[in-house]
Amino acid sequence: MTPRFRFTLFLLARLILLASPAASQVRVLHREGTLHGFLALRTTEGEVLASGDLVQSGRGNRVTARLTFHFKDGSLYDETSIFTQDRTFRLLSDHLVQKGPSFPHPVDVFTDTTKGQLIVRSTSDGKEQVKTEHITLPPNLSNGIVSMLLKNVRPEDDEIELSMVVATPKPRLIKLAITRHAEDLFAVAGSKRKATHFVVKFEIGGIAGAVAPLIGKQPPDTSVWIADGETPVFIKSEGPLYADGPIWRIELTSPVWPEDIKDKEKHAQ
Repeated sequence: MTPRFRFTLFLLARLILLASPAASQVRVLHREGTLHGFLALRTTEGEVLASGDLVQSGRGNRVTARLTFHFKDGSLYDETSIFTQDRTFRLLSDHLVQKGPSFPHPVDVFTDTTKGQLIVRSTSDGKEQVKTEHITLPPNLSNGIVSMLLKNVRPEDDEIELSMVVATPKPRLIKLAITRHAEDLFAVAGSKRKATHFVVKFEIGGIAGAVAPLIGKQPPDTSVWIADGETPVFIKSEGPLYADGPIWRIELTSPVWPEDIKDKEKHAQ
C-alpha cells in the first residue's frame, strides 16, 4: 500500500467520522420513575394483536422497565431492561423473550453490559441449550429503552446514533441512526397536541450490511412519536418486533369500563 493510498483512506475515514451523527450516551433531561402504562399492539390496519403493559420501578438512579405483550394466539413478548440515569442513561442489562406462533424464531437473550456477555437460550430436540458469547458492548446500548432515550433528545439535535443487540436469529450488534423527521398533530379528547416523529434506521454494518439491501434483508425503518411538552411522553411506534417481521403498531390505550362494553354490544346488535 503506497503512502498516497494510505493518506486517501485516512481522509475518507475522517470524512465518514465527521459526517456521522453523535454516538455518545444520551444525557438525562427527564428522569424515569414509577409508572404503569397500558398499550395495544396492532397491525397497520388497526387489528388488535396483543394487549401490553409497560411497568417501571426505580430506586435512586437505578430503574427497571418491563414491557410485555400477551397475544391473542398465545404468543408472548417479554423484555426487562435495567438502566441507570445519572448524568447520562446507561443500560446495565436486558432480557428479551419472544415465543409463540407470532414469532417464527423463539428468542431468549440476556445481555449483560457490565460483563460484556450475551446468554442465549434455545431448545433443540426437546433439550435446552445455553450459549454464552462475549462481545464488546458500547455505552450507548439501547435495548428496551429506545423510547425513553428519545424523550431526552435535545431540540437542537436532529440526529443521534445508538447501538442495539438484535437476534437475527444469532445475536449481533448493530447501529441505530435516528433522525428527527417532522412534527405531527394528534388529539386528546378533541384537544390538538404536537408530537415529534423520529425515524429509526437500522444499520447492520460489515459485509452483511452491504449485501442486505441487495437480497431484500435490510430491516425497514421504525417510526416513533414522542409528545412534546414539559414532560415528553411516548405516543406510538410503527416497526417490526423481530428480524424480517411485519410492521406492527404500538400505542397507548385507555381502559374500557363495563358500561362502555355494554354500549358497544348494543350498537353491534
